[in-house]
Amino acid sequence: MSPLLEHPLTRDVGFSDTEIMHRLRRLIRRKGFLRQLYREWYRSLAAAIPDLPGTVLEVGSGAGFLSEVVPSTVSSDVVPCRGVDLVADAARLPIASGALRAVLLVDVLHHLGDPLGFLAEAARCVRSRGVVAMVEPWVSGWSRHVYRHLHHEPFDDRSPSWTGPVDGPLAGANSALPWILFSRDWPRVAAARPEWRRISVTPMMPFAYLASGGVSRRALLPGAAYGPWRWIERVTGLDRRMSMFARIVLRRVD
Repeated sequence: MSPLLEHPLTRDVGFSDTEIMHRLRRLIRRKGFLRQLYREWYRSLAAAIPDLPGTVLEVGSGAGFLSEVVPSTVSSDVVPCRGVDLVADAARLPIASGALRAVLLVDVLHHLGDPLGFLAEAARCVRSRGVVAMVEPWVSGWSRHVYRHLHHEPFDDRSPSWTGPVDGPLAGANSALPWILFSRDWPRVAAARPEWRRISVTPMMPFAYLASGGVSRRALLPGAAYGPWRWIERVTGLDRRMSMFARIVLRRVD
């Protein structure tokens, strides 16, 4: 990465270092374009939460301000982090059976070593008609190029495996894993985890994340440009044709 594009907050910390979590939160709050992007993601997840009794759990603490959009959310992460309510493995949650109405994730599932184990545990914790809703990397012709050549995380859309690489809780990843599970191999995944029905997959954001600089580069556009930029992506159909991310919603069935 060019030193001119590298963001100083992440310059000297590796993505396997737990210190990166604190720095990423500070970075997201400082970058107006990126903060608005996360807020859009959070609002899209909030819209998927059903009107049921129960708690909302965030798996992976993300940008750290989901509770500003979804009040009373319980935040969790696999590593200790300031402001996180619960330190827990996603496949072994210290949550009572049926206590949740929703589990929300942002950029987390593709880091999990055992995503089907997570879905089994979420099925235990989420009540009937509750949801798992997530925003994750998605595969399109455009995003294949970006994730293979311009992104720091591994990408293997040909992998036959449903498990993620294990290289520490923050560094291990396969950015193609959500697409593999919820598109390419969904009939087999649904047979393996029949508790979940796929309600929607909404592709989005072909360029906005790149323009934000993400969590490692400097922003290419100011925060004021976010609204017009996203309007162009939506009205031109680029969200669907060249998506880099998708909102995925699963519903718990009996």
